[in-house]
Amino acid sequence: MSMVRGHRGKGLHLAKVVLLFLLALLFLLPFYVIFRNAFTSEEGFVSAQWTWIPDNLHISVLTELFDDPDLDFASAMVHSAVQSVGQTVLTILVSFMAGYALARFDNKVADVVVKLTVLTLMVPTAVTFVPSFIMTSQLGWIDSYRGLIIPMSFSAFATYLFRASLMEFPQELEEAALLDGANPWTTMWHIVVPNCLGIIAAVSTITFLGAWNAFLWPLLVARDNTHTVQLTLSSFMTSQGVDYSRLFAGALVAVLPVAIVFLFLQRFLVQGIETSGLD
Repeated sequence: MSMVRGHRGKGLHLAKVVLLFLLALLFLLPFYVIFRNAFTSEEGFVSAQWTWIPDNLHISVLTELFDDPDLDFASAMVHSAVQSVGQTVLTILVSFMAGYALARFDNKVADVVVKLTVLTLMVPTAVTFVPSFIMTSQLGWIDSYRGLIIPMSFSAFATYLFRASLMEFPQELEEAALLDGANPWTTMWHIVVPNCLGIIAAVSTITFLGAWNAFLWPLLVARDNTHTVQLTLSSFMTSQGVDYSRLFAGALVAVLPVAIVFLFLQRFLVQGIETSGLD
């Protein structure tokens, strides 16, 4: 009987491995398509015969992408990097302090603010673009990093994650610091923050990926001086046709930063969810 159970256990383990392998291939398939098409010639796109690896890899398309002065792809990458890093830093600062306050102040006002914060998660982000754009325009922030970063730097989702994580944080450590003469501000930065690096890294990863891939808000406020990489990629698709070679080459370059960030910080995503109280 034990041998039968052992064979069943091995068979179940093998089935799980095969399933995970197939899911991994399915996940990697879009990246393969981007890589393959980035080095495919125009003739290869219209060819009726599919080849897994093009016969002639057109690597020169990458240099053409950066050498085109009208495109200015390098500047678009810089603009996206500044936007993503700035929005991530500002979102972490604002959301962590808001989450800390909502987790520590136990009163009716805090409960109402928490409910309103959760309620905003049900509102589509695009709905807030019109009032945000009007305020940004009145402040003179159109076509500036301030206009790209500041209006999008409050995240109800990040605030809720931080609050949920800090609700599980042992308050005895904070009480000991307060007894030693530390004020609440010092306690938060020197006691709480160093012990919450996992959830901070997780939220930072999510925020960075969202900011880098943002399209609608930059489409409204960005112009020549702050043209992001996502807007540059959209310029390859016009009513006259699609420039597939440069589109996929640009997508390949644009996906590299987020892939690197994800590979280095992906373990914090799991750790952050485990410590956030949402499991």
